Amino acid sequence: MLGMVATSVMRRTTDVAQQRRWISGAVIVALGLLCLWFFALQVPADMVSKYRFSGGGDAIQLPVVELPTSTTNLILAVLLVAVGILHAARGIKNSGVLFGAVAFFLLAIFLTWSIRGQSLNLTGLLESTLIRSIPFLLGALSGIMCERSGIINIAIEGMMLTAAFVSVIVASYFDNLWLGLAAGVASGALISGVHAVFSIRFKVDQIISGTVINIFAVGLTNFLNLRWLTPVQELNDSGTFSKVPLPGLAQIPVLGTVLFNQNILVYAAIVLMFVVNFLLFSTRWGLRTRAVGEHPKAADTLGVNVFRIRYTNVIFAGMLAALGGCFLTLASVGRFDKLMTNGRGFIALAAMIFGNWNPFGAFGASLLFGFMDSLQLKLQILTSVIPSEFLLMAPYLATMIVLAGVVGRVRPPAAEGVPYEKQ
Repeated sequence: MLGMVATSVMRRTTDVAQQRRWISGAVIVALGLLCLWFFALQVPADMVSKYRFSGGGDAIQLPVVELPTSTTNLILAVLLVAVGILHAARGIKNSGVLFGAVAFFLLAIFLTWSIRGQSLNLTGLLESTLIRSIPFLLGALSGIMCERSGIINIAIEGMMLTAAFVSVIVASYFDNLWLGLAAGVASGALISGVHAVFSIRFKVDQIISGTVINIFAVGLTNFLNLRWLTPVQELNDSGTFSKVPLPGLAQIPVLGTVLFNQNILVYAAIVLMFVVNFLLFSTRWGLRTRAVGEHPKAADTLGVNVFRIRYTNVIFAGMLAALGGCFLTLASVGRFDKLMTNGRGFIALAAMIFGNWNPFGAFGASLLFGFMDSLQLKLQILTSVIPSEFLLMAPYLATMIVLAGVVGRVRPPAAEGVPYEKQ
């Protein structure tokens, strides 16, 4: 009897999985056919899309790649349809590979169509993508550190905004970027300490605590910006960290410009990604952190100080989020503007979820959001036929699509958001 029940459950599970595979495959095929019709067959045959890989000052000038728009998109759309058919028939088990392939074909088709009759410096687009992904990456690392230990942190937006404000004022007043960076990171540690006390000691609902911090940060920075920075512009002119080209590597075509000719905060963010991954998955402290996030009572039974682990992680996470806020000012524009984080903290949380609470996965998601953010700016410069208002929506639409595609397929730490009471 039990065997029959088990067989029935397994058959039903298989049928549901197969049905989902057919539906998702059909959606991909439909997207491919739409791309084939609108972005390939409707384009005049004489239109050409040009991709450049070198700037005017590069020592090595790579040739310009000229692609017939209609033919190129025809091939890409057919390949996208083939991916949908393959997934429906056999199933692509790795959802990340499937999503990456579909995203690549869709973006390549759209980009080739958008620059028809024009040219685009692809190296510049990739460099801009990396730069714009850094705040998302640092915010995602902050969320990973918190949630791996069982604490929800939606206050990343407020921490980034506060750090951006503090870093500009201190750097401008003392004319020292490093001092401004230290002050901004310290502000993140302070705010995250408040969040830790509310969430761990007083067991306040962690979402409410994070929301209060976000609202407080918006109100405080807006008020002080109006009172201090608007009348005294000297306090809002910090300057930015200059680029530090790595000898030998910076001269490599394309990769040298994108990866090895950046400012110190870009290098720091990439190094921190490896550091966080190593700490979480290759050290005793990381094992204890993950244990506290999954089953704090069992970890406590084995002698792990649950409260200390959570306090440490939340404060360290606040420093990472603050570094992302400092990047927006000290490594980007050199000044503070009202609400300049513009939702990046929340997009960072989406990158964390899409990356399955893994630093490398979060970096991949951050690159996707950074690409969409960079793309909408490039298309505005290229005078795309798409209204600018829709282009500005691109990063947020990408966030919604990603979350809609991964929610239910990833599993957060089991004890996330649950206050721990020592027995």
